[in-house]
Amino acid sequence: MPTWLRERGYRFGIIAGDCLERPHVHVIGHGGAAEWWLLPVGLASSRGYNRRRLVEIEEIVSNHETDFHERWTSFCGP
Repeated sequence: MPTWLRERGYRFGIIAGDCLERPHVHVIGHGGAAEWWLLPVGLASSRGYNRRRLVEIEEIVSNHETDFHERWTSFCGP
């Protein structure tokens, strides 16, 4: 998984086969994993995270949403 960001013990990136889906980012760290939609930010799926962790991750994704979307477009195309 190419890493786009490391923050607060989480790793954010994309999985190569995901370009056929709508833009999203994968999150791994602190014993869990999740997938967040971009534009607008929304939780797609998660495992191993409690509500506090999900709120924390959503804040990070929201703060980097534009950058993540630009990276998605660069990686996958428009």
